[in-house]
Amino acid sequence: MKTNNAIDFFMESTERSPIIAGIKNDEWLQECKKSDCEIVYILYGDICNIADIVEQIKETGKMAVVHIDLINGFSAKDICVDFIKKYTRADGIISTKPYLIKRANELGLFTVQRFFMLDAITYANIKKHVKENNPDVVEIMPAGLTKMIRYVLEQVDKPLVASGLVLDEEDVMGALKAGAIAISTTNQEVWKLNSAD
Repeated sequence: MKTNNAIDFFMESTERSPIIAGIKNDEWLQECKKSDCEIVYILYGDICNIADIVEQIKETGKMAVVHIDLINGFSAKDICVDFIKKYTRADGIISTKPYLIKRANELGLFTVQRFFMLDAITYANIKKHVKENNPDVVEIMPAGLTKMIRYVLEQVDKPLVASGLVLDEEDVMGALKAGAIAISTTNQEVWKLNSAD
């Protein structure tokens, strides 16, 4: 059974630091360790190094969430979630694949179900997928769709993270004002907004 520790940490961290660092390489890993971001989305790696990447993040006291769809050497199968649980100290996963979210929940991992807002069909399916798979957090892309953020929040009773195409403070503030609890971004300049007064 999943404990609430990861969920509590996520919610408390996003209140203090609403910017989530998304890292795509080892250089960005080093930069995020120095940032005020308390949550890190791991958007790179492979089956051989993912445990080491997670460990470096955990050593800094940050929450490590692996975007399992982006890890080289993994297939889109439940066994990959089992691998993350057994061989890494990751707090959770991100995925666009509902069955991987379901498996991660069964294993007690924190879950972020990501949706790319491409069309009305995607929007119509969000409520169904969230009900069936019960992710801890829903994430939609791109972040600049503030009207869509409000619509999704009317449909699902889950915290919402906005990501994708976050260019500046205006994008962050727009998404937060629309109801997102946090912003996930690979834009290192935006990471610095966590430390702004």
